[in-house]
Amino acid sequence: MTSDYMVFGLLFLFQTGFGVLGNTFLLGLHTITFFTGTRLRPIDLLLSHLAFANDLVLLSKGVPQTMTALGLNNFLDDVGCKLVFYFHRVARGLSLNTTCLLSGFQAITLCSGSFRWEGIKGKIPKYIVPFCFLCWTFRLLTYCVILLKVKGSIGMKNITEMNDLIYCSAPTGISSNVAEYVFLFSLPDVLYVGIMMGSSGYMVFFLYQHNQRVQHIHCNSLRPCSFPEIRATRTILLLVSMFVSFYSLNSILTLYMLLGKLTSWLVHISVLLAACFPACSPFVLIVSDSQVSRYSLALWDRIKLPVQ
Repeated sequence: MTSDYMVFGLLFLFQTGFGVLGNTFLLGLHTITFFTGTRLRPIDLLLSHLAFANDLVLLSKGVPQTMTALGLNNFLDDVGCKLVFYFHRVARGLSLNTTCLLSGFQAITLCSGSFRWEGIKGKIPKYIVPFCFLCWTFRLLTYCVILLKVKGSIGMKNITEMNDLIYCSAPTGISSNVAEYVFLFSLPDVLYVGIMMGSSGYMVFFLYQHNQRVQHIHCNSLRPCSFPEIRATRTILLLVSMFVSFYSLNSILTLYMLLGKLTSWLVHISVLLAACFPACSPFVLIVSDSQVSRYSLALWDRIKLPVQ
């Protein structure tokens, strides 16, 4: 095993470990807070769903990739390779869907000063769970093709290396099927990214207007804007910016590899880029979302009470 692969292995281990730790903390905090009777914000359900999807992304991608980079090859059979690759793709799609829902939800929250949008804002919490189930259904069905085409590398002959999972393989020619990749996987994702960018553009415009009126702190309507909404908006904008940046870089690199420029170190870099958002996003929320601190303090107070 070369020193380069050892470095990649340690990077994957560090990225996966800290990312899973942060996402699990957020998911556990929101779950415990809910069961202790504290009222959660509607957006907290989306944040919990995002944390769960990010955990699944990191575990399904980071653990096998770490093992491969550290020299453990051919550790997955055909069924294991199908399931790992399938659930990674599903989880990554869910992360995209949830981030898109977060940006749309926050954009509607900001423009709820008008009577028309106020009514829509009041109905949104009722549709969050159905939207999440719809996202799961869409992603599970979309990526069923992976269960048919991805193969384990154990005992396979005349195979080509898979584009982004070097421990799995696919029948010869699948890696060059750019049209299938673009139309089946990329176009829906581009649509979601477009929605994110549109809602984010509106929020940036709103924040610019807000800064112009910062002495009075009033929206276009008569309803005063609350500082928590402004802080939440900036947090969502930061998450969306991170997602779009890492997703764009990874997509460009993936397309480059699909065109036949595939090397093992490019595969590892692609994996690192794909896992950057799931690993970093929980810490962005922990640091910038004041409600996370309130939930943590409230939970800590409940834990201390029985001891006292």
